[in-house]
Amino acid sequence: MSEIRPIGSGTVEEFGYKQELKRALTFKDLLFYGMVFMVPIAPFGIYGYVTEVSNGMAPLAYIIGIIAMAFTALSYARMSQAFPIAGSVYSYASRGISPYVGFFAGWAMLLDYILTPALVYLVAGFALQEMFPILPYWGYIALFVIINTAVNLRGIEMTARTNIALLVFEVFTLIVFCVVALVAVLKGVGAGSFTVAPIWKPEGFSLDMVMSATSLAVLSFLGFDAISTLAEETKDPRRMVGKATVSALVLVGSLFVLQTYLAGLVWPDHTTFDNPDTAFYVVAEAAGGAWLKMLCALATAVAWGIGDGLVAQAAISRLLYSMSRDKLMPSVLSKVHPKFQTPYVSTLLVAVVSITIGVALSLDKLTSLVNFGALTGFLFLHLSVFSHYVIRQNQRDLASLFKYLFLPGCGFAIIFYVWISLQPEAKTLGLIWLAIGLVYSAYKTKGFKEKPPAFRSMGH
Repeated sequence: MSEIRPIGSGTVEEFGYKQELKRALTFKDLLFYGMVFMVPIAPFGIYGYVTEVSNGMAPLAYIIGIIAMAFTALSYARMSQAFPIAGSVYSYASRGISPYVGFFAGWAMLLDYILTPALVYLVAGFALQEMFPILPYWGYIALFVIINTAVNLRGIEMTARTNIALLVFEVFTLIVFCVVALVAVLKGVGAGSFTVAPIWKPEGFSLDMVMSATSLAVLSFLGFDAISTLAEETKDPRRMVGKATVSALVLVGSLFVLQTYLAGLVWPDHTTFDNPDTAFYVVAEAAGGAWLKMLCALATAVAWGIGDGLVAQAAISRLLYSMSRDKLMPSVLSKVHPKFQTPYVSTLLVAVVSITIGVALSLDKLTSLVNFGALTGFLFLHLSVFSHYVIRQNQRDLASLFKYLFLPGCGFAIIFYVWISLQPEAKTLGLIWLAIGLVYSAYKTKGFKEKPPAFRSMGH
């Protein structure tokens, strides 16, 4: 059976919506957006924890992470081709499975997206307070929120231009670290030679250990998935969204492996770090001195506080916009600014929530809850691919079953294994959040007897 391809170039009118957001983004913009969200230097901030849990094999955890997330990126590519609209997993599950499942998937992703800005602001606030104790950490959080909200309100083009500048700074810092670390190893610092020890240590290897480390490293990969939230602001979403999603994952994931491998060479004994929060900066100082330590710390603060915070706020505001447009959230959240063509009410709401949660919750709780929301959403994503292509479109030839059953099935199995490796507290709080969503969904659909208004004309 030949593959049934979606018709049209990706206009929202195909799905019963009005084009309100400005279509201005190219493949390059999407790629940079995903890279900034993932933060090419993300291991700087969590290297100490990943190398500790992985028994000094942090690069291996990231390699497994790339493989695990690759299946998820492919599923995003499949669904963005079928449904090139805002809303990410919410839209894919709504139209690929059912509106009820879609709301539940969107509710799970809300836990990821709405907490991510607070998480990155908290990390950046702590980093800046350590270097410049002029303000309390919550003061820096407020400063980051004000800056990012102003940029996001001005329009997606302003966000894209800011992303490019931030990405250049992050990549510059990473190149400097890699060159200095390389020279240091050649001069005899640390391992003094290039070995496979940072990647593979047979005596310290176990599957449970590596998967636990991978579940922590997954935090670094979150962001490639948010590219799909910009589908209605992309010039050719059916072609560009999936391509940018896979490209961002592979490119940034490779940078994660490179920097953690060099860090493992510069500082071979991971058990000697005094504080996992500052482990990477200790490595940087050993490789190049205090100036490199300061550069890496400053880059981390800017990358998380401005870069990651900026794109995270943009992503959640688009998800809220999409769910509000479908009458599943208060209608005010779908209001679009008449001049800048941005969902400004949703953007302002995220700003308020980010400051409140950033001050109220601890870093470890935020991290666990973000991972729970993202991984739960990914599970629904893989199910959506199978439901849409195999069940609904009846694509059951050998090639289609490989693409739409085997590959998403592998992705589902891997994500589920990582999901059950999460800390018990994270799963408890996450399941409470899902229970609240179930009750809210039942209320909005009169006990699941009515479809949401936007889906009542759908034939399934």
